[in-house]
Amino acid sequence: MLGDAGAGRDGSEPYFFLSYAHTPKNHPKDKDPNVWVERFYRDLCAHVLQLTSLPAGVPAGFMDQQMQPGEGWQERLSEALASCRVFVPLYSPRYFLSEQCGREWFVFSTRAAHHHAHSNGSSGSGIVPALWVPVAAKQLPQPAERLQFNHAAFGDDYADEGFYGLIKLRYLRDQYERAVYLLAKRIVNVAEQTRISAGDPHQDYGAMPSAFGPPGPAREMEVSVLACSGSDLPEDRGPDCYGPRPRDWNPYHPKSSRPIADHAVDLVRNLDYRVRVAEFEAEAERLLAPGSPRAPGLLLLDRWALDAPHRRELVRRLCAENRPWISVMIPWNREDPECRVREDELRTATEESLAPRREEDGGYRSPSGGLPTLEAFSQELPGAVKAAGKHFAAHAQTFPPQGPSGPMPRVLPSGVGYGAGISASTARDTEQAAERAAKQAKEQAKDNADNADNGEGFS
Repeated sequence: MLGDAGAGRDGSEPYFFLSYAHTPKNHPKDKDPNVWVERFYRDLCAHVLQLTSLPAGVPAGFMDQQMQPGEGWQERLSEALASCRVFVPLYSPRYFLSEQCGREWFVFSTRAAHHHAHSNGSSGSGIVPALWVPVAAKQLPQPAERLQFNHAAFGDDYADEGFYGLIKLRYLRDQYERAVYLLAKRIVNVAEQTRISAGDPHQDYGAMPSAFGPPGPAREMEVSVLACSGSDLPEDRGPDCYGPRPRDWNPYHPKSSRPIADHAVDLVRNLDYRVRVAEFEAEAERLLAPGSPRAPGLLLLDRWALDAPHRRELVRRLCAENRPWISVMIPWNREDPECRVREDELRTATEESLAPRREEDGGYRSPSGGLPTLEAFSQELPGAVKAAGKHFAAHAQTFPPQGPSGPMPRVLPSGVGYGAGISASTARDTEQAAERAAKQAKEQAKDNADNADNGEGFS
């Protein structure tokens, strides 16, 4: 049942954010090709207004073409993404190639991940996808693929044609009206069910990464945890942040209700990675095996775990060889009174264990003071993931294509034609000889023509 959802904290926030890829003009004199998206947006807003009790003047939605001249573009987008109830990505082949659309998706999905961490189990994404043009499943990045939205629920014609096809083909007008209405109902229902907490309206939108990775096979990332468990804590450490397994570690308790590994997995997935979670201590031999890496990694390090000598040794082994493809993040709750008591001692132990990471090519590691809040952890994670991916690409084993190999073709100095197995000097000599022969032939032809002209004059 549709309820009285309102508009937000003070009644001025957009109910939904429409994220779409701009279609460029083929010619400056052409009409704006995005006019049909604007019409769809107006129709959707009209239905949302009818299905809610939004007061007059409160925007039902937001799309970037509403902004006024001179208005701060990035600031306005940040405000809308921080306050909207529902995020509506308008799928098209162009959408998943757009850096701006990927950034909008990441900002909203990170806000949803924070809501999940603080809300004790509420896991709604707040994302309601819509089809502008149908997109093949193989073209969907990981964040979109995981939504598993059934577009056929809005009608077979909608699933086959998308809103663009429905709005352009007159005989599908009824199907267009029905699909827009059903999408509006879905937006209102999701807004009622999720109630995602507001985000930071002043975040640096321009510095946010895209949720869409490069085209090609899915990228992989391994998140590992080196932490205490509830059964092997230091004598002066309470059990509130721990569980039966190391991966249950929740350093930002009580503000966060989830293990830090689960929160990290959500954020890494929002960067278009497939994620595997491991407990570093249990799988150290595999993670520290010599040779080329199989995937980039993210190690979440509990300073309290370094109270045990065998765990300090594991960290030293990590840093003893150059493994920069494993980024090290150090959550450290500044509001935890037990952490404050032993901060200097545990920081020293951490610095000694991670000493090689001070070098620029040693791999990413958190600042020496650790990451004091869940928000600081979330802001730092994209940089740690990017660094791990960059170092992995530099150190991963490469595999040449299968099949017999032959001599590399060589381009001639003039850039025209190929010579297989011919040295550059030989090719250059050959080309110069050909040029001399052509020049001589041209001069000989000219002499012949002059002689012929002289003969005709005396006859």
